[in-house]
Amino acid sequence: MEEKNNCDRRVVVTGMGVLSSIGTGLDEFSKNLFDGKSGVSLIDTFDTSGHSSKIAAQISDFKAADYMDFKAAKRMDRFAQFAVAATSLAIKDADLVIDSTNQDEAGVYIGSGIGGLLTLEAQHKILLERGAERVTPFLIPMIICNMASAQASIFSGARGPVSAATTACAAGSNSIGDAFEIIKRGDAKIMITGGSEAAITPLGMAGFSNMNAMSSRNDEPQRASRPFDKDRDGFVMGEGSGILIIEELQYALSRGAKIYAEIFGYGMSGEAFHMTALEESGSNVIRCINNCLKEGNVAHEQIAYLNAHGTSTVLNDIVESVAIKKCFGVHASSINVSSTKSMHGHCLGAAGAIEAIATILAVQNDIVPPTINLDNPDENCGGLDFTPNKSVKRKVDYALSNSMGFGGHNVTIGFKKYEL
Repeated sequence: MEEKNNCDRRVVVTGMGVLSSIGTGLDEFSKNLFDGKSGVSLIDTFDTSGHSSKIAAQISDFKAADYMDFKAAKRMDRFAQFAVAATSLAIKDADLVIDSTNQDEAGVYIGSGIGGLLTLEAQHKILLERGAERVTPFLIPMIICNMASAQASIFSGARGPVSAATTACAAGSNSIGDAFEIIKRGDAKIMITGGSEAAITPLGMAGFSNMNAMSSRNDEPQRASRPFDKDRDGFVMGEGSGILIIEELQYALSRGAKIYAEIFGYGMSGEAFHMTALEESGSNVIRCINNCLKEGNVAHEQIAYLNAHGTSTVLNDIVESVAIKKCFGVHASSINVSSTKSMHGHCLGAAGAIEAIATILAVQNDIVPPTINLDNPDENCGGLDFTPNKSVKRKVDYALSNSMGFGGHNVTIGFKKYEL
């Protein structure tokens, strides 16, 4: 019998599903990602007259009934619907069948930073206006963050390890990393993993706006998210879901699965500093990146592309840039860095998962997606190639994706080209 503590198992990505403001499904998402298309627009789902930020990266064409039973969808918040829809796309992309032969070895790990905020707001209004007895009995299972994972498990039939990270804007990345480790230690052969978020709501927008964290460039929505640009004034809220199918290599090969990339490492670190800010030296981000590289036995000089957290907020972009320069030394100038949030917005708990897909596509296609709206680079972020405005063709054998969450959660995930 195979020893459970054997951590030499290799883990590969065999399927991807994505819903974002720049595309649903890999084909549309990939095209718009590499073309540098913005998905930001004026919010059209509620009255923003009292909000300083009136823009977001919305998904305007989503219909839950296209992916799941209508009755089941009515009992899910939008963030859980997104997760199930992206899971459906990922399973189809992986040509994966989950049935009685493998369902106990297939798990789910999907993160969310906020959960069912849309439902919470709607039901709180009902409580105030119509009384407690009119609040839906499905309130709690609709708002709790684990329901993205739970509903994807129910939908797919996966009965292996099922869990969820709630580490704010690092939740999607933590979920992928934790799922990677689950397979490495032998507790599953297949994991459905990623993140999902749907927080473009009156309360969600008000909360972030009143922190002065969001862009108020309302007259130029598509130019509002501008990471590393001197004229940036905050992030733009996004929504969506990114789901990966990851498998133990030998299992994937045994079923003839196509392989997009291999996961080589997962790094974490804590800030122990502030509720929302990074410590200015960047030392904790550096430790996180180094932990990822160490796990994969990958040298700094092997990294060709780094998908930055790059929120388009003043402090985050500076600290992350400083950390990258310190971590990679002279090699830093040879790395293409980009923030795809410039296109699909900041999707909070789904951000790391959507950006992991962008990173994998860069590895697969040898194309680095751009940081759009980078017209006036901030000298405080200088010395790095932020891939301004246009994609760049280059060999990408090894790549990293960074995520940072409120509370001090740092995550780096490493991907490389698969070789037998």
